Order: sequence, then structure tokens, then C-alpha cells
Amino acid sequence: MPHLSFIIPAYNEALRIAPSLAKAQEYFAAQSYTTEIIVVNDGSKDRTSHVIAAIDGIVILEQPRNMGKGAAVRRGMLESRGEYRIFSDADFSTPVHETARILEQLYEGADVCIGSRGVDTTLVKKHQPWYRETLGKMVNVVVQTAFIPGISDTQCGFKGFRAAAAEEIFSQAQLNGWMFDLEALYIASKLGLEIDEISVEWYNDARSTVSFRHSWQILREILSIKRLHRSLSRRAA
Repeated sequence: MPHLSFIIPAYNEALRIAPSLAKAQEYFAAQSYTTEIIVVNDGSKDRTSHVIAAIDGIVILEQPRNMGKGAAVRRGMLESRGEYRIFSDADFSTPVHETARILEQLYEGADVCIGSRGVDTTLVKKHQPWYRETLGKMVNVVVQTAFIPGISDTQCGFKGFRAAAAEEIFSQAQLNGWMFDLEALYIASKLGLEIDEISVEWYNDARSTVSFRHSWQILREILSIKRLHRSLSRRAA
């Protein structure tokens, strides 16, 4: 059993997945613990699979078709074997070295630890376009009001889980789209799991595809979360 499973969902990432994997392998080779690096290829239509297959030491999970980032992360979390499990966006907007800070919080007792751009904004080294930051702020108002007060950034793509928490959360998660992060955190909150939020270094990648044209899809997913998990209750102490 590896100490850490590092999970990367990938869709049409042929142009940037190899540099990201090289950085991950270099970083984890220098650590004292064992790591499995898992790429969940979400039905890519480019050469993502071929690029990954040419790199030794990477576990590849192939989705049968493009099912969405949430589905890819969920599969990675449930099929990985690590005592601790972290997922990262393929562009490494949060550098892999922030793994150490996520693990530190998990070692100290957190069930879930999420990277955040909202705790210390000086660590956002390259900002998103104004319209994406505005969309993020709008989502956060809804989150603070109706879901999980006190968490400033649910959508940063760098989150860590203890194995038991990952299995408990993602075995119940259902969303495949943009708001799977919020769903996972909502489930964790409803179950009474400890969620820590820490600031992480972050760089926007201009190739990211989320924009205002996805607003209605995002809203639909947000509205579905409570409906999907209305019967969920805090686990016994």
C-alpha cells in the first residue's frame, strides 16, 4: 500500500501532461514515502493516452468516454490504494510541492484538507481573467450562505483526503461536472468530518475552459447538491 496516491484527472491534456508528470515524479522521488501517481484519462480525443503510456511508473485509468472531471476524480479516489489521497489539476496551477502542506494537516488530524486561493491572496501569483474571478466570487457567496460557511474557496483543484474519508465521501458523490468539489465538501461537512483550508501557491493557466457560458450548468449542479444528499446525516461519534 503506497503512503500517498496522487491523482490527476486529464481530458485532452496531450500538450501539458508530460511536463506535469515529470515535475510530479521528480518531486516524489525526493520524498521518504511511497507514492503512486494515477492519471484518470477522461475519454480524451487527442494523444493524452499515448503520452502517458510512454512515461514509466504512471498508473493509467481509462474512462470509457468523456464523463466529466468529477467522475474522473471519483474513480481515482475510489480505485487508489494510498493511506492519503490528493488530487491535482493536470496543469499544476497549484505546484506539486504544496503536497507537503496538505499532508501536514492530514497528519495532524484533518480528514480533508483543501488548497485555497482565498486564505492568502498574495499567494495567487498569476490571476484569472476578471470574469472568472467574478464567477468564483458569485459561487462563493452561495457556498457561504447555503452550504459550508467559513470556507473561502471550494474550487481550487488541489485537495487531500485520508483514505477512509475519501472512500466515505466519494462512494456517495454523484456529480460529474464543475461543482463536484463543492459536493464532496458538502458531504464531508454533513458527515461531521474535519475540513481544513490552507493557502497554497497558485498560477492561472490561460488554457482553462471554465467561463460565464457555464454559469447555468454550474447553477444547476449547485441546486442539485442538497437534493441529492438530503438524507445524509452526521455519522455517529
